[in-house]
Amino acid sequence: MSDADQRVLPARNAVALVFALNGFAFATWVSRIPEARDAMELTPGRLGTLLLSLSLGALIALPSSGWLVHRFGASRVVGANAVLDAAGLALAGVGAGVLSDPWVTAAGLFLNGFGAGVWDVAMNVEGAEVERRLGRAVMPRFHAAFSLGTVVGAGAGAAAAGLQVPIPVHLGVAALLVAAAPVTAVRSFLPVGDDRGRAERQGHPMRAWAEPRTLVLGLMVMAMALSEGVANDWLAVALVDGYDVPPWLGAAGFALFVAAMTAGRVGGTAVLDRFGRVPVLWVTMALTAAGVLLVVLGEVSVLVVVGIVLWGIGASLGFPVGMSAAAEDPAHSAGRVSVVSTIGYTAFLAGPPLFGYIGDRVGVLHSLLLLAVILVPSALAVPAARART
Repeated sequence: MSDADQRVLPARNAVALVFALNGFAFATWVSRIPEARDAMELTPGRLGTLLLSLSLGALIALPSSGWLVHRFGASRVVGANAVLDAAGLALAGVGAGVLSDPWVTAAGLFLNGFGAGVWDVAMNVEGAEVERRLGRAVMPRFHAAFSLGTVVGAGAGAAAAGLQVPIPVHLGVAALLVAAAPVTAVRSFLPVGDDRGRAERQGHPMRAWAEPRTLVLGLMVMAMALSEGVANDWLAVALVDGYDVPPWLGAAGFALFVAAMTAGRVGGTAVLDRFGRVPVLWVTMALTAAGVLLVVLGEVSVLVVVGIVLWGIGASLGFPVGMSAAAEDPAHSAGRVSVVSTIGYTAFLAGPPLFGYIGDRVGVLHSLLLLAVILVPSALAVPAARART
């Protein structure tokens, strides 16, 4: 094995692990949203406001995330913000489960969003560099690891809800894992010296914000990230409210969604190699829209299940393909990946609260129809992802 392989392969495995842990942390909170909502007696609009605190934390953090990676290296940024993410997760559990206090819960979610947002950008920057050095399209596999983490987190959440494990106990135990494991994993990231040397070659990362193609890629990723974020925050609630199912079954529906997304990402590399980015992205957008329509209008349980699966598969590839497209030029990959990831993550977190406000007017289930509408104009941005030589 060459010296390069001895450094890149452990980094690849470490990146996959931190992606999985990031997804696990997020799904841990999401899986208990219906019970937290009931414990604090929140309307859909007030729940949307509560979720906005998580989004606000991430939105404040994201503009500086590229500079932080540029200055300190991805390994240090991931390790520090994983600890912050975990602290916020534990505090949110105390606020929702012990105190039934939306303000304490919001403070926890703010810290959780801040840590998760910077963590997300840093791990995508590291993943893009690992993909470039390997010379293979492994970014969908990293995002599959994220989805696998959400499957585990959602499954554990459904089990915890079914066994009536208190929210603070569940979130507290998960927080210990989220704080400890990434700090160990990042030791296998590419050396900090490589990160800084790469940053010096690329120039200041903020320059990527002035590139039209990078911004259009961000818009495409924004629509697909919104498809994922809305499902994460509202699918379980929509099933519970719209179809009058118990909370554990709502959590199971969310688990099915992330399982379908994981399958789409695992198989996505071969499909992309066979058909190319643009046709695959157009098909996945169509699948997402069809899945949302079936979930909302299907009424029959079988159709709703099919809709959840189509939605999960359809939402699986937009974000990782956007990362790969942004990272094609190694001389500017860190800045561009930071921009596209920041735009996508903004939609991932800021979009779902909007659906809560709409849910106050038309119901959470029917508010999801807006997502299918948004996907139509977003398809015009897909050609920006075409591979460039």
